[in-house]
Amino acid sequence: MGRIEPIGVRSWPPEMRAAMAAYRTPNPRHPFPAEDPDRPKGLNALGVLAHHPALATAYHHLVGHALFGTTLTPRQRELLVLRVAHRRQATYEWAQHVYLAAEVGISAGEVDLVKSAAPAAAGWSAVEGALLRAADELLDDARISDPTWADLSAELDEQQIMDAVFTVGAYDVLAMALRTFEVPIDDDLAPYA
Repeated sequence: MGRIEPIGVRSWPPEMRAAMAAYRTPNPRHPFPAEDPDRPKGLNALGVLAHHPALATAYHHLVGHALFGTTLTPRQRELLVLRVAHRRQATYEWAQHVYLAAEVGISAGEVDLVKSAAPAAAGWSAVEGALLRAADELLDDARISDPTWADLSAELDEQQIMDAVFTVGAYDVLAMALRTFEVPIDDDLAPYA
């Protein structure tokens, strides 16, 4: 059991409907995934957020953009999130995004490479290596270095770089919350942990 017990879906306060609606950006660049009954739901994380619907609403606006409105490709987004989850040892976040990574074509071998001590040297494309370095630099120093910025700028525009920074930030906040609240991993996520 975690520090904050997840509220079951049927017991969520009515304000959680607004929080869940905020998650779905009005003009998504990336389509919402088809409803799949076997898809891990991550209900324990949402159940913890249900204790604070106003906060959940605010956070879901940001993470909804990172997932569905970002100018990054889904692959680029998931590489960033996996790197954050690995570096922050956020097992719950890792499990959710290992599943999502497979949905966007990231192989199991590439998922393992995300854990590399030097991800940029692991055989990624130039932009993927720069994104992984950027994630590390943001987590370590809260700033992308000039050389990494130059590498990112060679292939990404300003909006894409901004989306990368805010994706790392959004998932770093989530990693802090999941670890601090000791959110238990849902049974359907456990195989991905």
